[in-house]
Amino acid sequence: MQRITGIVREYPWVVATLIVFVLALGLHLAGAEDPARWIASAYALVVAAWTSVGMVKDLMRGHWGVDILAVTAIVATVLVGEYLAAVLVCLMLTGGEALEDYAAGRARRDLSALLDRAPQRAHRLRRDGSVEDVSVEEVRPGDRLLVRPAEVLPVDGTVASAEGGGEVAVGLDESSLTGESLPVTHRTGASVMSGALNGTRAFVLEATASAADSQYAAIVALVKQAAESRAPMVRLADRYAVPFTVVAYAIAGLAWWYAGDPVRFAEVLVVATPCPLLIAAPVAFLGGMSRAAKSGVIVKSGGTIEALGAVQTVGFDKTGTLTAGRPELVGVRPAAGVDEDELLRLAASAEQYSVHVLADAIRAAAEERGLHLATSQDATEEATNGVVAVLDGRRVVVGKRAYVAEAAPDTEQAELAPGQSAVYVAVDGDFAGVLLLADRIRPESAATVQALHRLGARHVLMLTGDAEATGRHIAGEAGIDEVHADLLPADKVRLLSERPDRPVMMVGDGVNDVPVLAAADVGVAMGARGSTAASESADVVLLADDVSRVAVAVTAGQRTLQVAKQSIWVGIALSLVLMLIAATGAIPALVGALFQELVDVVAILNALRAMKPGPKEAERLGDLAAVRGEGGREAASAAAA
Repeated sequence: MQRITGIVREYPWVVATLIVFVLALGLHLAGAEDPARWIASAYALVVAAWTSVGMVKDLMRGHWGVDILAVTAIVATVLVGEYLAAVLVCLMLTGGEALEDYAAGRARRDLSALLDRAPQRAHRLRRDGSVEDVSVEEVRPGDRLLVRPAEVLPVDGTVASAEGGGEVAVGLDESSLTGESLPVTHRTGASVMSGALNGTRAFVLEATASAADSQYAAIVALVKQAAESRAPMVRLADRYAVPFTVVAYAIAGLAWWYAGDPVRFAEVLVVATPCPLLIAAPVAFLGGMSRAAKSGVIVKSGGTIEALGAVQTVGFDKTGTLTAGRPELVGVRPAAGVDEDELLRLAASAEQYSVHVLADAIRAAAEERGLHLATSQDATEEATNGVVAVLDGRRVVVGKRAYVAEAAPDTEQAELAPGQSAVYVAVDGDFAGVLLLADRIRPESAATVQALHRLGARHVLMLTGDAEATGRHIAGEAGIDEVHADLLPADKVRLLSERPDRPVMMVGDGVNDVPVLAAADVGVAMGARGSTAASESADVVLLADDVSRVAVAVTAGQRTLQVAKQSIWVGIALSLVLMLIAATGAIPALVGALFQELVDVVAILNALRAMKPGPKEAERLGDLAAVRGEGGREAASAAAA
């Protein structure tokens, strides 16, 4: 009963139309023709007047739609005495909203999943070890929170160590955030993102941000913006509305003239009210946005997904986009007589006392090799130059060449490839060797560029503020021919604005990319590790630290645009066929109204296909399946579709 009341409250016009139709049909079958005619005709004219008011408002805003056909059909059927058909046309108009809501609700299901998972409570640990439940808004950085099995992480934080300082390893389901379906293991000290789902082991989370400043809050805001967006594909449908209306009136007028019967005019117009023009295209766009969200790609509007489907030029930032955005050890060059692992161990041990960005990379490389780091009671760092530490009785100096050369005059200049940095090491006054570091290209970058070309992008270019030699080196590895280096943010905006082949898409991650992301037809931000400002200014946000999802987003846009156009043409084609048949008098007005309802359902069901991958997507995505696990699964599912 409560559900019925909800339906009546939500769709009063649909319910009223059904009641009037059943009442009029009952009176008609009982032989009470006049009461049936008066009730049905009066109600139909009220609906026509109500629709006309909205239609006039739209016309005043410069919006021409196909409602005029429905209004004309209602009035015509009433005038020729086809009052049951008139009520069915009313049902088509009022029921269109209900059909759209149902279809849109199905399409939004994956978008709203993120919103439904938003945590509301947190278990905060007191100093005495007891637990108190608090609202997530009360959590502050530094708070220690208990995360129980199968609970969603309430804020961003780090995995805290176990009692007694033991290491902790927890498995988190991050699928709703990144699209990665396999659990990800995080150990003590690892940064974890709010919104991830804990596995089977409880652990302590040390908050590093409040709920409002956490990653999940930003994602929820993006999803809300996407879900509330109205797809401007309706404008495309409206471009068909004027010629379709003219054709419909022409066929109806000719049928009336040829048959000499105004009933024929009404019969044609009854089947000439294509709700698919108004409903199917927006449903397709919602489906496409939902599908993109499954892959960890938040598309903020229907207009964006339309532009994604037609992208001609793609620009990439370098650092943090085509590359990982963090230095990695790429080579160890020990001096004569020095063991390679020993050189790395001593350098990493000294770098424990440094805050330089390269120090983390050196320590991480030593840990990967399983090297035991020594500790020092006498270590000092000279900012921007290097660090000196006494380790196992030896004086180790690590840093820039000039700084190390002061302790070891025999320090040799290392030959560097483009994009490489060198860290020099001296031990007890003797040159010990060089560590080479570089920001490596992402493993999926080259395959992503190839996939974009297969998807129809005519131009792929790099726009970077880095040196030209470094930019060309990375571009060569990624398969990009056109490189613009040494750029300021204003230069990036100018170069992108001058591109003739549009739409233009720009992919970036940093604060310096904000202007060009906002200037592009489609701005794509690497949201997993990129700046908040970049995510807010972009039209598309990649929740995973994976540039290959750019190609996945373009594929989703192309699929959506294709399905939306198909849905429009399906509605138009079926309506034209029915109009031509109705012009011969073969379809009574009442039957024609029923046929038109079926056309609406067919077009909407076709539009929902945007939620599924196309049959050739695996082929167009190509080698992405080989370089990223999620890409492989998506490609496999696309091939099976």
